[in-house]
Amino acid sequence: MDAVVDAFESAHEAGTKVLVHGDYDCDGITATTIMVEALSAYGLDVEYFIPNRFDHGYGFNLPGLECAKKAGAGLIVTVDCGITSFEAASAAAREGIALVVTDHHEPHIPEGATEPQLPEAQAVLNPKLWPRDEQNPPMSGAGVAFRVAQALEMRRPGKLDTNRWFDLAALGTLADSVSLVGDNRIIVREGAKRIISRDRLGIAALMDVAGLSPERLKSGRLQFTLVPRLNAVGRLADATKAVELMTATSPGEAASLAHDLNEYNNERKKIEEKVFSEASAGVEAQGVEPVIVIAREGWHEGVVGIVASKLVDRYGCPAIVLSIKGDRAKGSARSVPGFDMHSALSGCSEHLKAFGGHRQAAGLTLNAQDLQAFKDAMVRTALDMGEEHEPALSIDAAVTLGDVSFSLVEELGRLEPFGIGNPEPVLGAKGLEILNARVVGNGHLKMRLRSNSTYMDAIVFNMGGLLGTVEDTLTIDAAFAATINVWEERRNLQLNLKALRASEGS
Repeated sequence: MDAVVDAFESAHEAGTKVLVHGDYDCDGITATTIMVEALSAYGLDVEYFIPNRFDHGYGFNLPGLECAKKAGAGLIVTVDCGITSFEAASAAAREGIALVVTDHHEPHIPEGATEPQLPEAQAVLNPKLWPRDEQNPPMSGAGVAFRVAQALEMRRPGKLDTNRWFDLAALGTLADSVSLVGDNRIIVREGAKRIISRDRLGIAALMDVAGLSPERLKSGRLQFTLVPRLNAVGRLADATKAVELMTATSPGEAASLAHDLNEYNNERKKIEEKVFSEASAGVEAQGVEPVIVIAREGWHEGVVGIVASKLVDRYGCPAIVLSIKGDRAKGSARSVPGFDMHSALSGCSEHLKAFGGHRQAAGLTLNAQDLQAFKDAMVRTALDMGEEHEPALSIDAAVTLGDVSFSLVEELGRLEPFGIGNPEPVLGAKGLEILNARVVGNGHLKMRLRSNSTYMDAIVFNMGGLLGTVEDTLTIDAAFAATINVWEERRNLQLNLKALRASEGS
């Protein structure tokens, strides 16, 4: 970190222009905004570049270097990328352009080596380069950028107000699904307060188009409302528009950009639904294996990561979804706890042109003709790992419906923010009678449950297809999160069902 701040100090003293090189997902967008605003407040002349998924590909590469040259930048700082950008880093050095890498992805360890290979740079900052600590797990790219801002403020006290970036760091942290303990927990907790205050015009406008009111704001809701809208534009078009939204200075500009992002998200949903339907049919046809590898020509590259996540949820095993274009297959991988996807891909790297990411998520590219060999190698790797990936849901406490009250929900809410590493408490109850089951909204199953003299509303998201089965069942056992649903200023208890089964004998 000292080397990072020294590089910025030198650039400030020399009047060197800085290019912030970001990424096109929510984490990269928020990290870019934090770094641009922090360096500008520090007194540096800053521009930024967000690569286009389709024109430039992922990460810091030669198009980013060309952008820096055109801008007249003497220093490039990467956020949320760069740890394996060896070619671009060496090219920047040859051009006489200094490089600072800030990233959080897995570094590359060459075969037979014990230490990671690092790009040629003035400074490299990545939490993955220091020992793991349960209290301070790996951070998001936005979290790393936020730490840089804090270090700048420590070097020149009073120069920056780092609290103003908690909101962006929180969104990036939630988007990248890092463990919500230690620093990450603090970032999300404090960021939620900033988001509720609506200080940032862009976030306030995004909340408006998403229909997200401050009183309904929880970490999980942010993950399913604001984060997808920030991700969508990078999946389908140019994510620069999202950075423009985060840095908007007028309500009109923010409202217009938020509307555009919302439209991209609506379009993304339609494309994703089609690809997921086709991918699911393909998995059913070929059979579920220890690792799902499914590919098809014409699938939209921007949604394959989401589709892979949904396949993981449906089948309970790691999934890789690839889009074939000509002789190239490119896509995303998502995993389950206990299966290190990055390590598995490393073991099959002879079949890949490129890959990178984390234990739970990665991107990859390979020749289309190598698909079958790659699939066979991944299945062998999964079998060799010997991990059991049968999906399981851990119930924290068995209750009756009579135990579920407003005070209980509010008390459990003090454990927020919920997410990986700090999951929302799951309760379980047996012998619940089903009343008035019906499909609502976009395929959600809603019902009224009764136990003795207690009645309560319940919902199962995206499971409307269960209606017929539920109607033929007398009573169910259910695992659920207890929530307070606010509708037209009325507060009602509602159970968000995570799993259900017919009660014994029912």
